[in-house]
Amino acid sequence: MEASATGGFGVSQKAVTIRRATPEDADTCGRICYEAFADINRRHSFPPDLPSAEVGVGLLRVLFSHPGFYCVVAESKGRIAGSNCLDERSIIGGVGPITIDPGVQNRGIGRMLMGAVMDRAHERRLPGIRLLQGAFHNRSLALYAKLGFDAREPISIMQGPPIKRTVDGCAVRPAKEDDMEAASRICERVHGHSRAGELRDGIGQGTAFIVERNGRITGYTCAIGFFGHSVAESNLDLKALIASAGAFSGPGLLIPTRNADLFRWCLENGLRLVYPMTLMTIGLYNEPVGAYLPSVLY
Repeated sequence: MEASATGGFGVSQKAVTIRRATPEDADTCGRICYEAFADINRRHSFPPDLPSAEVGVGLLRVLFSHPGFYCVVAESKGRIAGSNCLDERSIIGGVGPITIDPGVQNRGIGRMLMGAVMDRAHERRLPGIRLLQGAFHNRSLALYAKLGFDAREPISIMQGPPIKRTVDGCAVRPAKEDDMEAASRICERVHGHSRAGELRDGIGQGTAFIVERNGRITGYTCAIGFFGHSVAESNLDLKALIASAGAFSGPGLLIPTRNADLFRWCLENGLRLVYPMTLMTIGLYNEPVGAYLPSVLY
């Protein structure tokens, strides 16, 4: 994801330094993150991704402090111009959020921030990296395409009141460490690789849940909402996970639009379409075999 914030300052690309982010950068970067996405979304008549600058600060403070994320800032003349992150918790890296001050828009800073995390992925020999971008944001789509990303999947953000009901034949419960192996096998069948690092974080945060049928694990979610992915053997399992949630965090669920059955079910159960996104990838990509919900990273 890429956006620009209000305000700005003149700068040439040669004057910009890319350095590793620190938790102390979160106050400035979090404000830019909030204002950037709020600005671009407002200009396209969509609600902001984050409810306040404070939430943006809190989000980036977590990412800038997390050992599983590689985060960078662009700096010029002692002022931060933007930031970007790479999720390294799995063998596939997830890019974002990338946010840039408007004073450096169209001057190559976004490309520099992307180049920094792409170089990092290359150094760590990650077989692939992925991201989600707002389908209405032409500039970021063009940037990512020029950098080599391929558009893979249309995604619909959906939000609404929690469904709060059970699905016949499915039992949903909080995930435990003992579930890691069985849950990871499902992810490997669906995507071709494990995302155990994200699942472990979800278990530690109390946001991860398991769905079972006939006493067997058939799916899991790290969190029902913007920042958590889900995988399952079938749409029935995903419906059980979604229907059991007390709320849909952030802007909402990310539903693969081509999954017509699940998309229609969400609409029939009171969820509304917020805005469209596009899943983009470089490197290893397997067409999913099974049911899944991406996170905002992939």
